[in-house]
Amino acid sequence: MTTARNAIGDLYPSRLSSQAASFGRPHPTTWGSTPGPFTADALSRYDAKGFHIEEGLLTPAQIQHCWSEVERLSADPELAKTELIVRERGSDTVRSIFAVHEVSPLIDKLIRTPRILDRARQILGSDVYIHQSRINCMPGFAGTGFYWHSDFETWHAEDGMPVPRAVSLSIALTDNYPFNGGLMLMPGAHRTFVPCVGQTPENNYKSSLQEQRIGVPSEDAITELAYEFGIEQFTGQAGSALFFDSNSMHGSSNNITPYPRANIFLVFNSVDNVLEQPFAGTKPRPEHLGSRDFTPLTPITGSPFA
Repeated sequence: MTTARNAIGDLYPSRLSSQAASFGRPHPTTWGSTPGPFTADALSRYDAKGFHIEEGLLTPAQIQHCWSEVERLSADPELAKTELIVRERGSDTVRSIFAVHEVSPLIDKLIRTPRILDRARQILGSDVYIHQSRINCMPGFAGTGFYWHSDFETWHAEDGMPVPRAVSLSIALTDNYPFNGGLMLMPGAHRTFVPCVGQTPENNYKSSLQEQRIGVPSEDAITELAYEFGIEQFTGQAGSALFFDSNSMHGSSNNITPYPRANIFLVFNSVDNVLEQPFAGTKPRPEHLGSRDFTPLTPITGSPFA
């Protein structure tokens, strides 16, 4: 429902009582002119499409290091007792493991590797911190997809992220085919904000992490965006990486093939865009979903990912 805060100046009102028109975002996609590894052409494509694919960001050996961590964390009996592990609805299959940079020294080294960290700084034009980190697993036959959505809509409404000055990085740990549930994105749709309808239930995250029902666009809004911008898919070999804007419209279908799909998902937020109170009027989600430790990340050298 609309809140007093929305009425007095929320630039991205959502979770409304009735459908409202989509509108162009008033904030940029790339911020400032911070130097970094991206070429000018790559940054220009990212700005226009809302995403950029970097082939071979990790080597096969580095992928194996990460995959060993996935297996270790998935089998950790103490971790299984926490909310950090989310399982597929109706089964014990691991769907996501959250706060992986906090429970895995290896992933912490990954996010601080200069050639990765400096890309986030370059896009956002500032120092950054980790808003959220997780490993997503989509096993063969049993993996369920994610419905069309903008991450920023949720982070704004339920975490209190003021503006879309965040970039997500998805690193493929398995080959992404067109048929095993690869991520779909609408190039250019990141410049349009789509308000969503519906009051946010208390502790909505407990169900939305398995199947998101609140904070998703209407079918009419998705149809309009798809016909205007089209749909592309993130495919490629393990080690490929997708950098995408927090307001990118994206989703994935179920994986009914024998080929599993898994990725490391990292969200870098600008230190100039720290969380406030959630704009939906709810209490903030837990720290592992929306971190309130805004300490800037410092780079390291000599890691397995250098």
